[in-house]
Amino acid sequence: MSGAAPYDVTARRLDFPILGRSVHGQPLVYLDNAASSQHPRQVIDAVGHFYEHSYSNIHRGVHLLSQEATLAYETGRLAARGLLNAACSHEVVFTSGATASINLVAQSYARPRLKAGDEILITHMEHHSNIVPWQMVCEQTGAVLKVVPINDSGELEMDAFEQLLNERTRLVSVVHVSNALGTVNPVERIVELAHEQGVPVLLDGAQAVPHLPVDVQALDCDFYVFSGHKIYGPTGIGVLYGKEALLNAMPPYQGGGDMILSVSFKGTTYNNLPYKFEAGTPNIAGAVGLGAAIEYVQSIGLDAIAAHEHELLRYATERLKEIKGLRIVGEAANKAGLISFVLDRVHPHDIGTILDSQGIAIRTGHHCAQPVMERYGVPATARASFALYNTRNEVDALVEGIRKVIGMFE
Repeated sequence: MSGAAPYDVTARRLDFPILGRSVHGQPLVYLDNAASSQHPRQVIDAVGHFYEHSYSNIHRGVHLLSQEATLAYETGRLAARGLLNAACSHEVVFTSGATASINLVAQSYARPRLKAGDEILITHMEHHSNIVPWQMVCEQTGAVLKVVPINDSGELEMDAFEQLLNERTRLVSVVHVSNALGTVNPVERIVELAHEQGVPVLLDGAQAVPHLPVDVQALDCDFYVFSGHKIYGPTGIGVLYGKEALLNAMPPYQGGGDMILSVSFKGTTYNNLPYKFEAGTPNIAGAVGLGAAIEYVQSIGLDAIAAHEHELLRYATERLKEIKGLRIVGEAANKAGLISFVLDRVHPHDIGTILDSQGIAIRTGHHCAQPVMERYGVPATARASFALYNTRNEVDALVEGIRKVIGMFE
């Protein structure tokens, strides 16, 4: 029996027009995918076609363009449902991104249920968007934010998680894949432990859905969030998945058009799921582009993408460890395709600037994860993050570029 066809990264790269450009006279090496991935022609064309042929406002129009736009928008929702394996499409709420999705849960689910002394449990590796909304809701209600520590390798201390999870815990909110360390958290076990105590779980999947298969029914998580621009789609579009019973019990987060069935000065009747959470004219083209992006990654296969990126991670880790004075920050046993690192005597911003002059785009800074930087005693890191179109040759270019950086500071 023949095996699966080999992964054709050359063909994948041809799908992304921007990869053919030069930067500062050098071929672009784009290794900033954890911040935002690039767009394949399939997404660019889908959005362009929508604007050229079917643009209109949705849901309430009787004319053909409105009907076509509504169908395109809802087709994007069906694609998101399929990506996550949600039980039904009305468990998929469109938002402006993962950050907005978390804020929606914080204010609509958590805030009405919390009282002084209740606890919300997060981890030390969270992105700011999975810290600040919970701090805000704690200030509003008197609840307390508890934080699960991480070890030197960048892994959650699960013994501490179990100890912190108690009768006062009202919600657990955990990143699926860390944007600063690449750690893939044991989310199945986290959900299992939380549910044993009747505690719902939100998973921040912004860095997970582009890189590995996600099945919310198998995970049994209560909420799952992600952003379109991390998975080759447009900015300004994201998803909140929530179990139907929970979403039905939550009040609307914002008021306005389309989230209502009827309005009078005596009162308002809210719309059904998912529309009661989608006030106002939404990012219709964003939903169209997200649907096209999901269709694109599914045509390749997330298992195949994960395997390609895992091999790049293995190779890049091996090559970077050859460089004297370079330290990788975050070496969990289970990692996704990104590497954060620091160099002796060289600030990460200088690393990024010099690499940019060679056409190599990486991210430098605290990556909206300042507590992670504090944990490892660094002000910032340089971060190279991989996507389905990156190659070994680009890893080699990164290594050579870092050697040039070191040479300039010797």
